[in-house]
Amino acid sequence: MPSTARDLTLEHFRWIGGHADVWAIFRDAKALAAVVAALVEPFREKKITAVCGIESRGFLLGGAAAVELGVGFVPVRKGEGLFPGDKVVRQSSADYRRLRHTLRLQRSSLGPEDRVLLVDDWIETGSQAAAVRNMVEECGSTWVGCSVIVDQLTGAAKDAFGTVRGLLSAQELPPCES
Repeated sequence: MPSTARDLTLEHFRWIGGHADVWAIFRDAKALAAVVAALVEPFREKKITAVCGIESRGFLLGGAAAVELGVGFVPVRKGEGLFPGDKVVRQSSADYRRLRHTLRLQRSSLGPEDRVLLVDDWIETGSQAAAVRNMVEECGSTWVGCSVIVDQLTGAAKDAFGTVRGLLSAQELPPCES
């Protein structure tokens, strides 16, 4: 049986209708624990004080990563759902589907003393992560980096974005069978 986070991710990864599906990782406690531990490992010594996660898989992974690090979780909501209080709002540039997302973060959840890690399932264009980084910095916090299950950033996008750690690159995934 595979034991590394990388192996467990690949074991649970599926293409469904041409779309990547990592949801099975959440159903397997061993896989989820291994993935979360691997996501935070490169950042354990970085004095993280908060983990951000973007709705929806980022809520699950980010919350678990925050618990793993012993710090608080800061949700980043999409769209217009209930989210009380003063917010920092950004619209992302176009993502891989050419969609722009309105992202919201409660202003009171971060301050100048915070060192923030973003955790998510996938990064392809970096559009949403760049918007979150901008919001974190507007709150006066320090952006430490981003940790994802699948890192698909390449070339100039990867160089321009800064610290991104992925458990897998997109090239390591099984081919999509349409």
